[in-house]
Amino acid sequence: MRLILVRHGQTPANVDGILESTVPGPGLTALGHEQAEELVDALADDKIDAIFVSSMIRTHLTAAPLVAARGIEPVVRDGLREIAAGDVEGNTDDASVHQYVHTLLAWCAGDLHVRMPGAESGHEVIARFDQVVDEAESLGVDNVVLVSHGAMIRAWCATRTGNVDLDFVSNHYVVNTGIVVVEGSSETGWEVASWLGESVSEAAAMGVASDHSPASEPLED
Repeated sequence: MRLILVRHGQTPANVDGILESTVPGPGLTALGHEQAEELVDALADDKIDAIFVSSMIRTHLTAAPLVAARGIEPVVRDGLREIAAGDVEGNTDDASVHQYVHTLLAWCAGDLHVRMPGAESGHEVIARFDQVVDEAESLGVDNVVLVSHGAMIRAWCATRTGNVDLDFVSNHYVVNTGIVVVEGSSETGWEVASWLGESVSEAAAMGVASDHSPASEPLED
């Protein structure tokens, strides 16, 4: 089956560089609403059988135009919510951003036992997303949209797909309303078919320079 993973539109917290993972959290900016509308055209050629959103309001608002266009009632699942920032919730300083990103990248490297200080371990984060994927598979359909969050999408792809790893997700982010298409199944394995419109090999060849310093790391909450 195909999982169409979509990051939410721009939020005020994105603009201000705030580590924001509260539920239900903020809504979208004016640009974020425009991005949500553009998502309808971006997915116009894709068959969609079901739409899942996280428990955060920004995913509901992002999915709303697509929901209206396709006439599909969205399914709300907490498992799709963003990775909780824990002790650094609401912060903007470099040290806090570094802590969040360092933990995320540890999970992407396979160290799922590492815990976000004051929040979840990698095992807990990936397990809750897995539960939603399992539910999507149980529907017996071919194409499911999961509207989620940037760090969550990177973490799940790095740990659950066969062709995306730490090096890739360290250098390839998920922009607002960016689309990552994953194909396969939990039984046979998953592979990323496209990352923001490019194949994994094409995206890797293009590359994105990053020194992983806190100041250079874009927040994806």
